[in-house]
Amino acid sequence: MSSISELKNIAKHIRIDLLKSISEAGSGHTGGSLSSADIFTALYFNILNHKPDNPNWAERDKLILSIGHIAPVYYATLAHVGYFSIDELQTLRKLGSRLQGHPGKDHGLPGIELSAGSLGQGLSVAVGLALASKIDKKNNYIYCINGDGELQEGSIWEAAMSASHHKLDNLITFIDRNKLQIDGETENVMSLEPLADKWKAFGWEVFECNGHNIEEIINTVNTAKTIKNKPKLIIANTIMGKGVKSIENNHKWHGKAPSKTELEQFISEVY
Repeated sequence: MSSISELKNIAKHIRIDLLKSISEAGSGHTGGSLSSADIFTALYFNILNHKPDNPNWAERDKLILSIGHIAPVYYATLAHVGYFSIDELQTLRKLGSRLQGHPGKDHGLPGIELSAGSLGQGLSVAVGLALASKIDKKNNYIYCINGDGELQEGSIWEAAMSASHHKLDNLITFIDRNKLQIDGETENVMSLEPLADKWKAFGWEVFECNGHNIEEIINTVNTAKTIKNKPKLIIANTIMGKGVKSIENNHKWHGKAPSKTELEQFISEVY
């Protein structure tokens, strides 16, 4: 298993490769992909029980990406962990590519559990998978990644209520809490706070962590697994654009691709 320093280096290269793929495509979602890179690294290189050489392994943990527009970080992570070649990342959003703007199971890319695009749907799918695992008496975990702006969708709260009702302790959901969405700050668009209290009121066990501290992410998940009879939520406090100083905390980079000149600058900044 990789050390924390090795995981940090992996996250750095995932950031570089997602930037390259978005720039090559000329479109894509940069800000949220960068803010969630450490979460993806912790999950795929330490936490998830999965087999890149056997993507359909029946006992695998499953990751549901509800915020499908951050597909570039998803693809870069899957490539780095061995699901397909890193070279294929340069086909992002191109005609005939398996790496479209939003992930799709019908594109034939290994490692994808859900065709994602419409916000607010992923948590419901994760709830269904977690319930199915309970019924089948499996010991795997279902993970879901949601954006904070996505929580303004009503279907999220229907799923939250259902997960609590069914005591789905095999469900662990992350919120990438970078506090920004396409139109600006989440608290100005539609306030989410007090966010932790809302989820607690829906019957979830709630944790918070630094979403850029890989060791803290791993430790938080391990603690969450000790909680029984309740679904678990991890509010991962992050920075949009994390890793590229010149665009950090700038919502204008939510869905903007770097030019070739900007790409060179951004790669030189990645840390």
